[in-house]
Amino acid sequence: MYICLEGIDGSGKSTQIELLMNWLNECGHEILRVFEPTDSQAGRLIRKMLQNPNATNENFQKTLALLFAADRIILMEKIQEAEDEGKIVLSDRCFYSSIVYQNGAEWIKEINKFAKKPDIVLLMDIEPETAISRCEGKDRFEDVYFLKKIRNRYLELADKEDFMVVNANNGLNKVHDDIKRVIAHKLGMCI
Repeated sequence: MYICLEGIDGSGKSTQIELLMNWLNECGHEILRVFEPTDSQAGRLIRKMLQNPNATNENFQKTLALLFAADRIILMEKIQEAEDEGKIVLSDRCFYSSIVYQNGAEWIKEINKFAKKPDIVLLMDIEPETAISRCEGKDRFEDVYFLKKIRNRYLELADKEDFMVVNANNGLNKVHDDIKRVIAHKLGMCI
């Protein structure tokens, strides 16, 4: 099973993936944790570019979208291999991030056509002001106005794609319990 957590920066994806991974391990599942961008050469280039002051401008976004698509092709092999071994894949972001951050352009969908669609997508929905207070301030995307636009795009996409929306404004344990309920139901587990 391939599970992805999506959301704006500061929504708690990494923290919740860590908690989810620990819980699933305790339940006897083998886990592969992945993230986008990866630690491949393309991923490292993306991370560096995300710190550029022009990272949110349109042409820069096009370049990032192409790099993310290339990085994803590398990642898909790892995901498929893990699923073939019966592991649960937990991902911090997937191709939906490109659709949202690059405003859903058709060419974004085309360059990501080889990306595997997650079995479950959990959207960590949070107020941008709260998210900003959690961020480290490294990326150019950590701007309230920009994150409001991205949050709205995520919510629109969640409605179209049937994501599970989790209120990430709640406390850490409440969010974790909400996520566990969704995952337990999909895996036929009791919590």
